[in-house]
Amino acid sequence: MTARTVYHIATEDDWRAAEAAGSYRGGATARSDGFLHFSTAEQIVESAAKHWAGRAGVLLAVEAAKLGASLTWEPSRGGKLFPHVYGDVSLTAVLSARPLILGPDGRHVFPRLES
Repeated sequence: MTARTVYHIATEDDWRAAEAAGSYRGGATARSDGFLHFSTAEQIVESAAKHWAGRAGVLLAVEAAKLGASLTWEPSRGGKLFPHVYGDVSLTAVLSARPLILGPDGRHVFPRLES
């Protein structure tokens, strides 16, 4: 599986901590399975609805190539391959960190996503 850009939703507090530290570690929820959960552009809307319903956050767009061997593709929902990161994410790999807000209907409002 390949994607140039992978996505992760962080809490504002976790993102602020990453900015201060120079790398994103995620919080307890983000690492609940021992790795950081990421999604492709095609998967992130469903992931947000399932795991972030009713909550705003920070949408991280990350350059997959800069994650190196820490990025693995593993089966998840319905056997689809999802990107998982085992380790911290250097801020040099983060292409953007944008607020992920909720629209009037309570659903997330996504910016244009790159594959």
